[in-house]
Amino acid sequence: MKILSFLLALAFQLLLIFLSQTSADLYSDKQALLNFAAAVPHSRKLNWQSNTPVCSSWIGITCNTNGSHVVAVRLPGVGLYGPIPPNTLGRLDNLTTLSLRSNFFSEEIPSDLLSLPSLQYAYLQHNNFSGTIPSSLSPLLNSLDLSFNSLTGSIPPTIQNLKNLTSLNLQNNSLSGPVPELNISSLKQLNLSYNHLNGSVPSVLQKFPASSFEGNNMLCGPPLNQCLAFMPSPSPSPSSPSSPPPTFLPFPPTNSKKPANGSKKKLNTGSIVAIAIGGSMVPLFLFVMIVMCCLKKKDENNGAQKGKSVRNEKPKEDFGSGVQDAEKNKLVFFEGSSYNFDLEDLLRASAEVLGKGSYGTTYKAILEEGTTVVVKRLKEVVAGKKEFEQQMEAVGRVGHHPNVIPLRAYYYSKDEKLLVYDYATSGSFFSLLHGSNNFGRTPLDWESRVKICLGTARGIAHIHSAGGGKFIHGNIKSSNVLLTQDQFHSCISDFGLTPIMSYPSVPTRCAGYRAPEGKMI
Repeated sequence: MKILSFLLALAFQLLLIFLSQTSADLYSDKQALLNFAAAVPHSRKLNWQSNTPVCSSWIGITCNTNGSHVVAVRLPGVGLYGPIPPNTLGRLDNLTTLSLRSNFFSEEIPSDLLSLPSLQYAYLQHNNFSGTIPSSLSPLLNSLDLSFNSLTGSIPPTIQNLKNLTSLNLQNNSLSGPVPELNISSLKQLNLSYNHLNGSVPSVLQKFPASSFEGNNMLCGPPLNQCLAFMPSPSPSPSSPSSPPPTFLPFPPTNSKKPANGSKKKLNTGSIVAIAIGGSMVPLFLFVMIVMCCLKKKDENNGAQKGKSVRNEKPKEDFGSGVQDAEKNKLVFFEGSSYNFDLEDLLRASAEVLGKGSYGTTYKAILEEGTTVVVKRLKEVVAGKKEFEQQMEAVGRVGHHPNVIPLRAYYYSKDEKLLVYDYATSGSFFSLLHGSNNFGRTPLDWESRVKICLGTARGIAHIHSAGGGKFIHGNIKSSNVLLTQDQFHSCISDFGLTPIMSYPSVPTRCAGYRAPEGKMI
């Protein structure tokens, strides 16, 4: 009995030590982030407060599974500017992912930032960092993107030591010097374009396309143009006597029979008459050209007036429907969304088709920083831009309920309509009901089915009540009931889209069953 009591007391003490150590580690990370936020100005206010939990409420912050360390900082395009102070983010020893791209950071990259011992993914592109690339780099780096900055100096040879590196992007900087021998077997993506690099491309890098090296005027060798004999070598020696300057042949004379001085011939009478006639024709030619230009201009003006009257007959929403200006070409996020990515990131993400339906195709998109979202690509949308935006605003407001999948963002253009949702990790009710029985999957018992159905009913009731009785789902089926991390916590998806879709798709979708509220459509 005494031994059992001793073991229980020992286990309790060890648990207290573990919890206190976990709390101390997270407190250290929290202070480092607060110091960073206090020292770096930002146009969009971060919701980082000392009295709120880091792992669950701070935008752009991800912790490990037990909540003891910060493992990811993702703050792309949030308006951060100025230098990054040392001894702030550089204190996050367990950080694996750092994304500060598309901000306004300046000055040098702190030496303690890219040397974090656990850092694997660093995205600092589209800023205004200057100075040289730090030579001290994390040995675990898998992806390094410093493109579109103002970095100078040479590419540090220490990059050769990054044996896990798969992607290196240094394009659009002002880097100079030779390209180092990056003999890294794992390297799959390389972009050194538009710098001031010189010499020849190392043989181990000649497998990459020419686009990886273009824009470096003093760089040569496959896959670029061949190096000529008088081109500078990768390591030129200014005082080397074995590298004589290039010699050039003079231009050949245009006429081998050059007349001697004083032997010029005088013009005869016929030549003088021809010159006089030609000179008198010049004013007449100019007059004719001016008259023709005036007549052409008048015709163009008349055509423009006719075209204007025809265009004015078109509906207003068709104006500029094919133009991708800055206002149209962006994702619109709803309040409360913690995502920080743009349309370019979304289009660049790896995608997996989850399903195809009458509304369109649904994809699971994994962004380069590890964030997973669901993207629905709509088809047969008949609503104009204003009507589409109004409907999406309504859908966004209704989404604030535990049994409803919230709409996080949308994108509208003439050719593309995209919706962004949270990713439900446990799949759909349909897959749980009708999925394969292999691999030890047990059939769904009635108690679990009832729990899922009750959650679904609560979601539908909220959709109806939140819209004042006028907002409907219109497409209830088991594949539109999604399950979150708690396998039996159900959420409604795909609601509120029927009003913006083309009408021929409605009867096709509801051929087997049409919900009573669907009669309101």
